[in-house]
Amino acid sequence: MSASAKNSSSSVSMGNINIDPTGFVKLGSQLPKLANILAQAINELSLPLSETQQRTLLLYLDQLLLWNKAYNLTAITDPEEALIKHVIDCLSIITHLPAGSLLDIGTGAGLPAVIIAICQPERQCTALDSNQKKIRFIKQISSELGLSNMQPIASRIEAHEASYDVVTSRAFASLIDFVEVAQPRLVDSGFLCAMKGKAPSEEELQALDSDWHLKTIKLTVPRLHDSRHLIEMSAKDS
Repeated sequence: MSASAKNSSSSVSMGNINIDPTGFVKLGSQLPKLANILAQAINELSLPLSETQQRTLLLYLDQLLLWNKAYNLTAITDPEEALIKHVIDCLSIITHLPAGSLLDIGTGAGLPAVIIAICQPERQCTALDSNQKKIRFIKQISSELGLSNMQPIASRIEAHEASYDVVTSRAFASLIDFVEVAQPRLVDSGFLCAMKGKAPSEEELQALDSDWHLKTIKLTVPRLHDSRHLIEMSAKDS
């Protein structure tokens, strides 16, 4: 991978932020437009991200697209679509996440784990996936971007033993399946946070209601018209 986290004295002014174009490979001439889309989304989501953090998010996107074919990271190849459906989609949950150490199950290319680690450097994030190629990508990009709070681990969740304050995932179609595998990795008084498209069905909510406090948060993702929700769960006996 390129040494894309390096800085340069040459920069391109994009709206009210300055993005250094050094190290970008795939975004190319689209960089100014994408930087403005990202800056507007961050403003709409009321996220206190620095210009450095915004550049780091764009570098992650650049490397995601650059190494996509080799690592089979995403079906989305258009930079603007990937920015919206991957990066900005994950940014929409940041202000809703409880504090503490975080485990992201089935992280794939590091979504949302890498995005969270960039936005919240004070939070320790573990990205877990059984696909070793994708974990190798996360290890490399975390090193290049200087994400010292990111720990990528190649493992099935059943073989992982550490416990966390927050467990996230956007990989599970079934909320019940997510709870089953994630609950053992949760500390007492911890939170499960599932990223979903449509809100859970009444059947799913009723199946979990006896053991869990459930909060369904409707997310507004800038430039994305699809339905998005974050389901926050905490055990009733904690």
